Amino acid sequence: MSFVSFNFVIFVAAAAGAYFLCPSKYRWCILLAASQIFYLLSSPHTYVFLLFTTATTFCGGLLIEGQTDKYKIYVKEHKAELDRKKKKEIKAGYEKKKRWILLAVLLLNLGILAFVKYFKIYINMISEALNLDWLHFDAGILIPLGISFYTFQSLGYLIDIYREQYKADRNLAKFALFVSWFPQIIQGPISRYDQLAEQLYEPHSFQYERVKFGIQLMMWGWFKKLVIADRVAVFVNQVFDRYTEYTGFYAILGVIGYTIQIYGDFSGGMDIARGVSQIFGIDLTLNFKRPYFATSIPEFWRRWHITLGAWCRDYIFYPISLSKFFGKLGKNSRKLLGDRIGKQVPVIFAQLITFFVIGVWHGAEFKYIAYGLYQAVFIIGGILFEPYIVRLTELLRINTKAFSWKLFQITRTFILIVIGRFFSRGASFGAAVWMMRHSLDFNPGVLFNGGIFTLGLTQKDFILLGICLIFWIMISTIQECGYSVRELIARQNAVFRWIIYLVGIFAIMIFGIYGIGYDAKSFIYRGF
Repeated sequence: MSFVSFNFVIFVAAAAGAYFLCPSKYRWCILLAASQIFYLLSSPHTYVFLLFTTATTFCGGLLIEGQTDKYKIYVKEHKAELDRKKKKEIKAGYEKKKRWILLAVLLLNLGILAFVKYFKIYINMISEALNLDWLHFDAGILIPLGISFYTFQSLGYLIDIYREQYKADRNLAKFALFVSWFPQIIQGPISRYDQLAEQLYEPHSFQYERVKFGIQLMMWGWFKKLVIADRVAVFVNQVFDRYTEYTGFYAILGVIGYTIQIYGDFSGGMDIARGVSQIFGIDLTLNFKRPYFATSIPEFWRRWHITLGAWCRDYIFYPISLSKFFGKLGKNSRKLLGDRIGKQVPVIFAQLITFFVIGVWHGAEFKYIAYGLYQAVFIIGGILFEPYIVRLTELLRINTKAFSWKLFQITRTFILIVIGRFFSRGASFGAAVWMMRHSLDFNPGVLFNGGIFTLGLTQKDFILLGICLIFWIMISTIQECGYSVRELIARQNAVFRWIIYLVGIFAIMIFGIYGIGYDAKSFIYRGF
């Protein structure tokens, strides 16, 4: 069931009605039923994968916590006869059991994730590399809906139980709700147990303001997805699918268009998910914070897909950079490279590994790995060259507080992000490099000879797109200045408010991309 279908609107309305009419004690049951029904309607053939992840992480959490409890009980019962050394040995034994349980559940779930996403691709890559026709794999493997998102969310819960950050959930049905909450299961955000679970389990009463704000957020998401992202996708697909025919300005227009498309598509989906959740009284974690206002690549990743970045930071980057091995590496590096560079060596390696994982998470092809490493290079470069950049700005007497400097930083960062999109959208790594090289071909005449109108959009479409983008930038600027647009609208007179609502509704209905050949399920990140 697609977020942009009429059936989804009916489904949400029915679920909300049932939720608020149900006795408070059982309202979480309505959310669970709605989530399971939504998944069965959307991806019935892969439902077993969701059940498997739910069951294994639930049991894994109980087993890990059981080992922690056993250790505490043993220490309490034998406190008098245990010295410090013996106590440490016993704790190490229990910790080892916990690690094995954690490792088993991680391998099971990550193994399934890797198999369904990458098995066919890697088998065929090996077949082509070794010229083994008999090894070619033609059978399709159905990728479970939202498997990356619910797997990461569940494993994050399990790791936190291992770290004793909170107690394991002892209600399988409630835990299943945490894993499968339907607005976020398609493309996130990747929520933390301590942030989301209690909100799902406790009853929420009907509040008109909250429901109104939720619907407004959904409309904003539909606007970004249907009116902007899907319209941009028309010429983006044309350029990237036939990239040898469209060089120079076409390639530049295509990659800028994709940069807009993926943000409108992904953040639009997030707004819909957060809006639906808000109707039920649940606040999902913010996943986008106007990333194209970022002044550096690290800041961009603090604003873009925030929950994935936070997940990778807490469960990949920190464990690697703070591990004993990299601690020793950093210590030895100081002797060879000096204190400033040497102490950054663990951070550099951890960044490379983290962004390699982010690249592989997007896909198994080398273009995605290149995309991840491309981001890492600029982040690592910023770490290494920061003192020299500061010194240079002082030497040139640049006022780093001035708006012009910030505008320069935003523009520079946006250009770097746009270049990276050649890798994430190109047909292959080779195609991405080819497009980058030929984007420098000088052909600005396509702006004046009607060439851009051969990309699938009419002049009216481009004018409409330009107006919508200006409107989007204005709204984003207002938000960046610290104002809530929804609260500003709420303070206006009723007539003016309803004019805004009706204009928004009709804009989506009239200017949204529909019709023959349109796939309403085609959110870009749905496949991840």
